[in-house]
Amino acid sequence: MIPEPVLRPAASRGPGLELCYRSRLFLDDGDLVLQTRRRRFHFRVGDSGIARAVFIDVAGADKERMGPAIPGSWGELQLQDHGGALVGWFDMEDWLPESPSLPKRSVQGEQLLSRTGVAALLKAAGIPLHVVRDPNDPLVSKKAWRGGGRSLSPGSAFPMWYWGTRAAAGLVWFALFSVIVFSDAAAPWVVLPLSAAAFVSPVTRLALRGWTRLRMRRYSPSVRERIRPAPVSGLGATVRFCRDTELRVQDRDLVLRDISGQEFWLPLTGPHAVASLVLVRDREGTALGAELRGADEQLRAVLPWRLWFGDKNGEDGWSRLRSATGLRYTERRLSGRVGWPKGPTLGAQLLPESRRDACSLSRFPSTIAGVSSTVVMAFGSFFSITQGLRIEDTYPTAAMAAVLMGALGGFLQAAPYLIHQLRSRLRLDRPATDQTAAGSAV
Repeated sequence: MIPEPVLRPAASRGPGLELCYRSRLFLDDGDLVLQTRRRRFHFRVGDSGIARAVFIDVAGADKERMGPAIPGSWGELQLQDHGGALVGWFDMEDWLPESPSLPKRSVQGEQLLSRTGVAALLKAAGIPLHVVRDPNDPLVSKKAWRGGGRSLSPGSAFPMWYWGTRAAAGLVWFALFSVIVFSDAAAPWVVLPLSAAAFVSPVTRLALRGWTRLRMRRYSPSVRERIRPAPVSGLGATVRFCRDTELRVQDRDLVLRDISGQEFWLPLTGPHAVASLVLVRDREGTALGAELRGADEQLRAVLPWRLWFGDKNGEDGWSRLRSATGLRYTERRLSGRVGWPKGPTLGAQLLPESRRDACSLSRFPSTIAGVSSTVVMAFGSFFSITQGLRIEDTYPTAAMAAVLMGALGGFLQAAPYLIHQLRSRLRLDRPATDQTAAGSAV
């Protein structure tokens, strides 16, 4: 068993969900150990290894792409040797379980160090910590030195074989596409490899779905209790929400799963663990929800009462949650017209605002390229068909093969999307009946 304090990765879903089960950063026999999806990396601590840590408490720049921009870093932690050379580094949000549900830099400074467990880990390792708020501070190791350092991130959500296959197919396709465009070549030796390269992308995408399912079957953590929402009527809870949303109490973690399949692993052990369960009531004494707080009283997550414990099965779920977690229990009452919860918090917006949002959230995740990857794949399939038709008269067999690969590639790309849309509209994202909600809550 990995000893605490242990850093848990940011929530993820799809192929990245495996990181929540596997990736950890911890101490072992005096070494700092990074466990990723495939292997472990050991870093010596002391005179011959990591001698100090520098927390750069500065926001990183957002990254532009087709579609919404990718939020920049919440701050970076550098691990350096005695000479200031970089041994390793990571972005702080990569090791904050709830970071995907929060606005950028909504947690920072000492609170971020505490909530992630970084402060406790460095203290246990005996590594002195320096906090700077200027990226040009003399303590900051420059990027040009990073040749000797290693990223200590939990790992890529998408496996290396997927990136490698897509990259190789993309390079081949682009090279042949350039030959066709600039030389106006239309021969089987160009069209068939181009069509095959375009066909690889949707096939690889489909293979990734199967790979993800097979990989996740390997993991079966011990679950003490499983609590599902018991929403009151009229909140807009859907069949999918009642089926997929849950709170799992495991031996060392409290796991919140939303309708997208994203899992937030909050520690139940260690110095940065969830330590208390607080029932919040309004001025009249009506229950508003429960708060999950850390040892330093930082609010980690909320469970709105009407969403989780509002119907006739809710009291049973509340009792099982208290019993299984064993957390210190308190109550507090709001005064005046104070809103609850204050500010963005994990769990406050679990229920999507519309069926369209629910359908979008629950789709299989895309890569960092976003919608541009989908556009390129669709264009690749279309281009294969047009080039096949172009050589139909002179090379009918090659033309048929190119057209078939283009058409089948387009179908393999569209079919999962269409199936997801149909299941969403016909059943999963329709309002849940009382019987559905009750059955899911048990």
